[in-house]
Amino acid sequence: MNRIDRVTGSALGPYQSAVIRIGFSATWLLFLLREFPNRHELYGPDGPWSWDMAQQLIAGNGAFTALMWSDGRVWFEIVYAAAVVTSALLMLGCRTRTMSVLFMIGVLSLQNRSIFMGDGGDNVIHLMSIYLGFTRCGQVWSLDARRAARAREDDIGPTDVVGPLLWWLAGLGLSVITFMGVVSGGWLVVFWGLWAVQGLWWAVNRRDPYSELRQLLDVIANLAHNAALLVIMAEACLIYATAGWYKIQGSRWQDGTAVYYPLHLDYFSPWPALGDLLASHGLMVMLVSYGTVAVQVAFPFTLFNRRVKNVLLIAMMCEHAAIAVLLGLPFFSLAMIAADAVFLPTAFLRRLGGWVARTRGGVFSRTVGVSTVPGPRAAESPDQAHVGFTP
Repeated sequence: MNRIDRVTGSALGPYQSAVIRIGFSATWLLFLLREFPNRHELYGPDGPWSWDMAQQLIAGNGAFTALMWSDGRVWFEIVYAAAVVTSALLMLGCRTRTMSVLFMIGVLSLQNRSIFMGDGGDNVIHLMSIYLGFTRCGQVWSLDARRAARAREDDIGPTDVVGPLLWWLAGLGLSVITFMGVVSGGWLVVFWGLWAVQGLWWAVNRRDPYSELRQLLDVIANLAHNAALLVIMAEACLIYATAGWYKIQGSRWQDGTAVYYPLHLDYFSPWPALGDLLASHGLMVMLVSYGTVAVQVAFPFTLFNRRVKNVLLIAMMCEHAAIAVLLGLPFFSLAMIAADAVFLPTAFLRRLGGWVARTRGGVFSRTVGVSTVPGPRAAESPDQAHVGFTP
């Protein structure tokens, strides 16, 4: 019964879901900014995958992309800019419920427009953007959490204005695309369902935040969050398990020479000298090859042992960091590290958050101390003479 109450009564893994939110939105944002000069060739009208070909493919597989609503350059620029803005806002945790859905729309719109332009990291972002839409990923380390904390401290009731405005604008946009017929079927049901549930939650919370209906809606939201978090964990385990078992079947992985070959490909050699240095040591190549397979195959089975899991988790993150440097795949590595973060211990994440907060406070205090001159000190009253300073 205690386990059932825990699953239904709270959104588990608040720090892990926050790291996933920050990691994937930051990865997608950095990718969009880096590829901004090449955006027309990747996803726009100048790409090798023409708009007509994409339209035929979308008609066959039923995928969602807002870029199929128009083939104009102006519409493409609007969608691309919206993807950049929503990624940044989701990373900061500003209106996470709305931005998580808009982030999913941005990812699906661009990636489904040109499906042959991505790699494994893009596939991970594609899936995680859908899962994030069902999580309560703004509980900590977000502007939403800060605003909620200030409201509790000031004992302010539900007086939000921006949230209802966004809800009405979203409803207006859904009405337009429904009337135009550019979206139909399951995707239309999903979008209208999310919109209706959010409106119901806001109305119930405004009328009576302590009613049984509000508690029921919270239970449903917690179940959806916990289920999505479980799916994210299973997805990460499935990625490593399938990658490891497929590697076992390869002859190059069996003889321990698989890592040697990508180090000599020009496409995967941003630092040729560094790749040649590693490839020149046969023992190191063999250890890395066998170690990669062993870690990927064993990781799903180590979830039952916390200490072993944490060791392999560090090993996999170091492996992805090495891939980013040696093979020139930074966004693939960032996406996989963000997926791995779902398994990080809560105690470590809390310490990490405290360290970041102290570092940020120290930097801001030094900046303020250097750039401003303190004014004259006010006269103290007898009651204030022994009151300590409160930041």
